[in-house]
Amino acid sequence: MYKILRKKFLTPAICLMDVLAPRVAQSAQPGQFLIVRAGEKNERIPLTICDYNREEGSVTIVTQLVGASTRIICSYEAGESFADVVGPLGQPSEFIHLSPEELSHSRYLFIAGGLGTAPVYPQVKYLHQAGAKVDVIIGARNKDLVILEEEMRAVSDHLYICTDDGSYGEKGLVTDIMGRLLDSGEKYDQAVAIGPMIMMKFVTLKGRQYGIPLIVSLNTLMVDGTGMCGACRVTIAGKTRFACVDGPEFNAYDVDFEEAMRRQGMYRDIEKEKDHQCHIGLHQ
Repeated sequence: MYKILRKKFLTPAICLMDVLAPRVAQSAQPGQFLIVRAGEKNERIPLTICDYNREEGSVTIVTQLVGASTRIICSYEAGESFADVVGPLGQPSEFIHLSPEELSHSRYLFIAGGLGTAPVYPQVKYLHQAGAKVDVIIGARNKDLVILEEEMRAVSDHLYICTDDGSYGEKGLVTDIMGRLLDSGEKYDQAVAIGPMIMMKFVTLKGRQYGIPLIVSLNTLMVDGTGMCGACRVTIAGKTRFACVDGPEFNAYDVDFEEAMRRQGMYRDIEKEKDHQCHIGLHQ
C-alpha cells in the first residue's frame, strides 16, 4: 500500500498529492511517469512525476478531475493509501546524461501548456540545481488553470505567464512570447514543450522558423503505459514508436503531429460514454 502523505487542491479541479513510494522515488528522473491504481478493482492510470524526494521516499503527482477514475484518485485523503504505484516508467529526459559542466553552461527554454506545467517542473528544478539557465513560459486558458507558479519562479531565471482570455499574465499564446524572446535575440541551447498536442504542434512550427532545437513530450497519448495496448503508437522520423516505452520525449521535428492528433481523438467518444479519461495529458 502507498500512503498519501499530503494532499492539496491547486484549483477546484486539480489535486496535488505526495505519495510514499520509496523505490519509485529512489529511481525517478525528470521526464518519467508512473502508474497509479487507487484500489484493487480500479483502473490503472498513468501520471507524470511532478516531483520526487529521495530522502523522504515520496513522489508528487498532479491529477485533474475529468472522469470517474480521476475522481476516485482525488477522493483519497492524506493518511489513506493507494493499492499500487508502479514506476518509474518511460525514458528520462536526455539532459540527465550531460555532465555538470555541460549543464552549467547551458540555457534552456521550457514552454508549458496547462497541466503540462506539472511534468515541466521537475525538469526545470533539475536543471536549476545543476547550474543551467532556464526560462519558462506557462500558458493556460484562464487564471484558474495556472498552477505551480511560485514553485516555478523559485527554480527558473525568468518566468512568463500568458492566458487565452487575458485574466492573468499576458493575453495571448505561448508562441507569442516564444517568438518575442527569439526575435529579441535570446539564445537557447535547447527548448522543451509539454502540453496539449495542438499547442506542441504550433510551438514546433514556431521553433522551425528559428531553427531552435526542440523536444516535445507525447505523454498525452499514453493509456496502458507499458506498450501493450498500442494506443500511444506514433510515427517518429518515419518509424513507428511507442510514447510510453520509447518516449515520452522526442525530437519535435521528427513527430507526425497530424497522425498523433488523430490517434488522440480515437477514443474520445468512448471515454465520454464511460465517464472516464485515461490519457495522461488530462490528469498529470
